[in-house]
Amino acid sequence: MTPRRRITNRTHVALLAAVVSLAAARGGKAGEAAYVVTSQHLPGGSDAGISMDYIAFDPATHSLWVPAGNTGAVDVVDTRDGSVRQIPGLPTADVTTGERKRVVGPSSASVGDGWVYVGNRGDSSVCAFDQRTLARGACHKLDAMPDAVVYVAPTKEVWVTTPRDDSIRVLDAAKLEEKAKLGFEGSPEGYAVDAHRFYTNLEDKDRTLAIDLATRKTAATWKANCGEDGPRGLRVDAAGGQLFVACTARVEVLDIAHGGAVLSTLDTGEGVDDFDYVPATHLLYVGAAKAGRLTVARVDAHGELTLVSTVKTPQGTRNPVVADDGVVYLAHTLSLGALSDVTVVSPGKKD
Repeated sequence: MTPRRRITNRTHVALLAAVVSLAAARGGKAGEAAYVVTSQHLPGGSDAGISMDYIAFDPATHSLWVPAGNTGAVDVVDTRDGSVRQIPGLPTADVTTGERKRVVGPSSASVGDGWVYVGNRGDSSVCAFDQRTLARGACHKLDAMPDAVVYVAPTKEVWVTTPRDDSIRVLDAAKLEEKAKLGFEGSPEGYAVDAHRFYTNLEDKDRTLAIDLATRKTAATWKANCGEDGPRGLRVDAAGGQLFVACTARVEVLDIAHGGAVLSTLDTGEGVDDFDYVPATHLLYVGAAKAGRLTVARVDAHGELTLVSTVKTPQGTRNPVVADDGVVYLAHTLSLGALSDVTVVSPGKKD
């Protein structure tokens, strides 16, 4: 396909917002850049929309992996031209939570060394797929529904949060055999990984944990200060000694070396779940589903957050991932609308 098709494919669904001005940033000026909001169409959508949770970007193949839960498929988008390949026919299941009935299926993806690991709520499995051919490799069925699936490079393992039974499962990345079950007094939510530790939250206890990768023991427990709704996503800047924790309406910076002390916070609007961080630019990208906006913030060496921009997005968009060209892709939750596309926020040209 020619380069011109890239723009066409990204905008073949109606343009969601024209150009959103970039707010003043530290060392910058308002209007220095812009963001353009479009959408990436996915196949298999219906009036009920497509359910999404954790999506992932693979820089080696310039591919966005979208577990499209209720369709029983994983959609793999080539971000260079917008074309979509699909892994179809994956298990789904009907689930009732309170009065809410829904269809669950593939829900999380994590890029590893040559493989992409996909968690499926439909049959509580974790499977590996070749990052280039999409061929299925090893699979492992858990005895609890998976939430986040995370490739942990230092130990060549896959860690899976299973909040329904207050645990994390540790799998061998090559064979996906279960090596350990880590139990907690609360429900693990979110993740971040550095060379030595796995970080997660206990959502129902308002706590943030640092777990040693070698011993699998909890090395530190910090108060998240998120309140009764609890903490959600996490990211880490190991070089800066900073851990970023998302509450449902704000993001905060914790000092890893000093007892998880909160260095700064920034309001983001309601509906935050997971988010992303780019160490090279020290920028955080936080999607707020209820507020319908993407917050871009910069963090300095002292842990001080500064607002760079707020971008209006469709209500329900959340859980952004940032590609290597700076384009932001956001999944969405069906609890706030029947959406079937990934929202795309692209940096515009400088004035």
